[in-house]
Amino acid sequence: MSVRLLSGAALMLGLLLPVAARAESPSTKPSHAIDHRQWNAPQKPFRIYGNTWYVGPYGLSSVLLDTGQGLALFDGDLPESAPVIEANIRALGFHVRDVKWILNSHAHSDHAGGIAALQRDSGAQVLASANGTHEMALGGADRDDPQYGSISDYPPVHHVRVVRDGEVVRLGGVAITAHYTPGHTQGSTSWTWTSCADKRCSRMVYADSLTAVSAPGFRFSDHPDRVAAFRQAIATVAALPCDILLTPHPDASNFWQKVARRKSDTDVAPLIDTGACRAYAATATTKLDARLAQEQGTRTK
Repeated sequence: MSVRLLSGAALMLGLLLPVAARAESPSTKPSHAIDHRQWNAPQKPFRIYGNTWYVGPYGLSSVLLDTGQGLALFDGDLPESAPVIEANIRALGFHVRDVKWILNSHAHSDHAGGIAALQRDSGAQVLASANGTHEMALGGADRDDPQYGSISDYPPVHHVRVVRDGEVVRLGGVAITAHYTPGHTQGSTSWTWTSCADKRCSRMVYADSLTAVSAPGFRFSDHPDRVAAFRQAIATVAALPCDILLTPHPDASNFWQKVARRKSDTDVAPLIDTGACRAYAATATTKLDARLAQEQGTRTK
């Protein structure tokens, strides 16, 4: 497949969006509190590394992986993001119908909302965890979700292939591993694979959100089993082989700051940080501890 490469100058130009549009997305807030136009701000697609590309809008990640025998897409973002993602795929010289897999991080409207449209337009197989599959079939209206009642519904997604925790799925020459990381939602999943360029391979991590966000009235501390699973999920992410960290909300991993330091779209050095997953996990632990302490303080007042 012929792919039109973006020059370093074009990459830098594409990142120079208006300041208002480039404000960091407040990813710790429930999605109903967010201006979706901010999340869906335009972003030119570009190569992250090797066969891995960024095709999402500015505020929400959607990552494209060229396996050599079809494309894999991580997350479909908002319902209104689907045409943005498809346009970005085409701008890179790919075809939407070449997307064979769509893999989901978690089944909220800002990461799964566009999947039904992308599935329809591409004919792709959707892959998710067991709980994620259940929530997508409900269009996000899952009473078991900590944010139930405060998040937007979206078009339901059906015909989803359930991927087990630790399962390795293969498309073309690429192996992708699913890591269940429940906490933000019960079905949260992180994904890992390897991308290579110029005889150098990097271990890629698409780590799901690890924030303890909920609808009013939900208390994580009332669910010790969830807290234990949340802590195990954080430990899982911390232990992942990790050269380049990507997250569903790019600001959560300082992605745009790293991209801004690149001299060209082939300059991978600013993106490489073997401690990024551990740092991401450490921040998650601090925030979870603070949330639990806040809940305890509320209870004792």
